Amino acid sequence: MGSIEKQIRDILSQALDPLRMEVINESHMHAGHAGGSADGSGETHMRVRVISAKFDGVGRVQRHRLINELLKPVLDEGLHALALEPAATTDNVRW
Repeated sequence: MGSIEKQIRDILSQALDPLRMEVINESHMHAGHAGGSADGSGETHMRVRVISAKFDGVGRVQRHRLINELLKPVLDEGLHALALEPAATTDNVRW
């Protein structure tokens, strides 16, 4: 089905129509840790930063739940860790 990064990008782009999105592979930071590969290669730990109007008026917990629900198939395929930074269009972000 393609790389995990591409799957995440495709799913969230279609569902959230983001103004800005970053999908960052942080697997290299977890080399040798549980759920990661010994050398940090692969796509086991991902960070998603996304700004979308779909989050306007939506609380932080609901934003996380929505993204987790959208990415459930990717998580079920073996993605070990997913760090989320969802933001509404009115939120101040540092990235």
